[in-house]
Amino acid sequence: MSNQQRSFFFNVDWLLVLIYLALCTIGVLCIHSAVFDPKNPNWFDLDTNYGKQLVFVIVAITLAIFILLLESRFLSALAPAMYVVTTILLLLVLVVGRNVGGNQAWIPLPGGFRLQPSEFAKFSTCLLLARYLSATNVKITELRSFATAAAIIFVPMLLILLQPDAGSTLVFSSLLFVLYREGLSPYFLILEGLFIALFVITIKFGNLPFIIGAIVLVAIAIILLFKRNRKLMVTMGIGAGILIAFVLSVQFLYTKVLKPHQKVRIDIVLGITNDPRGKGYNVNQSKIAIGSGKLWGKGYMHGTQTKYSFVPEQSTDFIFCTVGEEFGFAGSVVVLSLYLLLVLRIIHIAERQRSPFSRIYAYGVASIIFFHVVINVGMTIGIVPSIGIPLPLISYGGSSLISFTIMLFILIKLDSNRMGMIYA
Repeated sequence: MSNQQRSFFFNVDWLLVLIYLALCTIGVLCIHSAVFDPKNPNWFDLDTNYGKQLVFVIVAITLAIFILLLESRFLSALAPAMYVVTTILLLLVLVVGRNVGGNQAWIPLPGGFRLQPSEFAKFSTCLLLARYLSATNVKITELRSFATAAAIIFVPMLLILLQPDAGSTLVFSSLLFVLYREGLSPYFLILEGLFIALFVITIKFGNLPFIIGAIVLVAIAIILLFKRNRKLMVTMGIGAGILIAFVLSVQFLYTKVLKPHQKVRIDIVLGITNDPRGKGYNVNQSKIAIGSGKLWGKGYMHGTQTKYSFVPEQSTDFIFCTVGEEFGFAGSVVVLSLYLLLVLRIIHIAERQRSPFSRIYAYGVASIIFFHVVINVGMTIGIVPSIGIPLPLISYGGSSLISFTIMLFILIKLDSNRMGMIYA
């Protein structure tokens, strides 16, 4: 074994590895508690979710070791191929995929396992985006470069939306922070925030934002008419057109595209509908479970909401309510602190890279993990709609666990070779 191969063990960011192992361990324990079956107490019983999750963890760690043994340049060179493969899988799932919970997002595999291509599309998109943006002739402030980068993100978003999996689709919007870090104007972030606010207002109040916006624009247009500033008048005209198109598209999406259960979830969060025993049951029971944990929790395997299955999907989308009920506020703070430390560590790693490719990829990983944690925890406590995305490394699911493992250990491998340079 060469000196370079031996030295990578000393360059590995072991803090990131320890955080990863801690979250995986918490995940297995919470899944075990959430769906424990006294008839199948064996941890490795593949008839149980915790038995399968242990197998997923073993597979994930094996893949992690394999990634650390690869050459860093190979990861950059492989980015286009990975993107193409995941895109083909996203097309394939639309044809042969299995419908679960209203989403045709899984490809059935032998042994009762399933593959969710949208999870793997996240790291492949990060890799290709990093490869493209790190090229010497690419400047994100130029329209052509921005359009190409946006297309890299938009293609998997569109294919995932066709499943339709709104939650996984929205995850890709977090990559806008990567473009911002690489020089995109902060006005794009402000604009995204304004459109989100307008989306909420449109659903909450119907045509009211359209009417108010039209009145404001007409008033400004009249003022500009007297000043005869044609450039500003054209700009305001374009702005009015965008405003009208956006409001109408939101109304069309809400009334014609979203499924009834998706609309109800949004209505519940916005206070339009109150349905604690119907469509709002999941979130209501999750809030009860988290609140009942109080400061220190009821203890491992002693959660009543958990034991009696009051919260559906408790080992997947609503796994955080198990943390809140059994380990209380203190345990929840510990888990959230681990995620905060994880994201901050990734950003620290990103900023110490000499390679633009590694830096951009790291920010992509940080953005996706941060989005997942905020939205998943937010939906379990009822402050965002329930859109069905997992809590990284803790929720049950092989595709999610393996995808996040690959994502993190590609970063760890790139960082271990940070004294070298990686070219796109």
